[in-house]
Amino acid sequence: MGEAVGLAKAINLTVVHSEIVTLGRRRPATLFGSGVVKRLSSLIGANGEGEENGQGGAQGKAINGGKITVVIVDAPLTPVQQRNLERDWQCKVIDRTGLILEIFGERARTREGRLQVELAALTYQRGRLVRSWTHLERQRGGAGFMGGPGETQIETDRRLIGKRITRLKRELKDVKRTRQLHRQARRRVPYPVVALVGYTNAGKSTLFNRLTKSKVKAEDQLFATLDPTMRGFETPSGRTVILSDTVGFISQLPHELVNAFHATLEEVVEADVIVHVRDAAHADTEAQKADVLAVLRDMGLGDDVGETLIEVLNKIDLMTAAERQALANRTARSNIPTVMVSAIKGDGCQQLIATIDERITARFKLIEVSLTHDDGASLAWLYDHGEVVERQDKADAIHLKVRLDAANAARFQRRRH
Repeated sequence: MGEAVGLAKAINLTVVHSEIVTLGRRRPATLFGSGVVKRLSSLIGANGEGEENGQGGAQGKAINGGKITVVIVDAPLTPVQQRNLERDWQCKVIDRTGLILEIFGERARTREGRLQVELAALTYQRGRLVRSWTHLERQRGGAGFMGGPGETQIETDRRLIGKRITRLKRELKDVKRTRQLHRQARRRVPYPVVALVGYTNAGKSTLFNRLTKSKVKAEDQLFATLDPTMRGFETPSGRTVILSDTVGFISQLPHELVNAFHATLEEVVEADVIVHVRDAAHADTEAQKADVLAVLRDMGLGDDVGETLIEVLNKIDLMTAAERQALANRTARSNIPTVMVSAIKGDGCQQLIATIDERITARFKLIEVSLTHDDGASLAWLYDHGEVVERQDKADAIHLKVRLDAANAARFQRRRH
């Protein structure tokens, strides 16, 4: 429930009441039973200047002298349920999906982000065109002798939304093509890509700023980052790495948004290393971890994700020494590289960079090369694209041991033939 209240506050809503409502069964008409609907109606109709409490379930926003203007139901509502509750409570009612879409619509800044949010919102709205305006007449007549009943307002709206969705999908396909070209350009100058993933508000953007010395927006609120950001940084071995900051995951993420943000999340699928940032101090950290791993599996990464994953336990500055020690004891048994950090203070960040370097290097091949003394071009190429582990300059040739990724190893073989 704390997360639901946090989502409401993320778009500057003032939460004056929250509670958990136990359902014996879901009512098709209103979700809640008639007694609950009536009780909440009285609460909403009264002056809503109550204290905020931590119980959660249905929430209200009060403005203009305490009048509640929005009720958020932290569960999916059918179009009929939403319409009936709005009629009974005489205010705007939105469900969890609608709330998350509101946040995304307010935060998206790039053209791609705005396109994705609009597509998700229209897909959501198209199913909500329940006929609440029966007073409207037919909008246009049919053609021909018999005529026909014409088109109702709801049909007009559905047709216009359908046309707009088709156009948005076409524009997003162009954006996806542009992203693919950018990835191909990066492969030509192949910098390893490291993607930060994690639950919303786990501290990804703060860690991103710490590692890359950037100043992207990082706030203590849900979904502070929506648009992907990429920056480069140097590892201890001198290798340039591209770090990608991505949108945070959340439980019960609306499927409209999963589909709409597929182009953004492609950076994760294509990444050489995935850094899973967790809020180690959060009470539900294990549940959040399960949600993130489930989304990664849905994206097609499957069991292979373990080969590229690093787990970062962030916000250790909010834990006591005893809690940190207990956490360290648990992580020592993990078969996935795990680093405890405080992104805001910098503790553990150098160890994380070294772990990223090791994870990238582990995927490289160690090859032995002998070059003639006059082959300076090949020598320079190996230094630019690989890690020279050992070099011996002898009278007959220059003997090297070089660590290269699979693509560059194949590229070097083609250069020599």
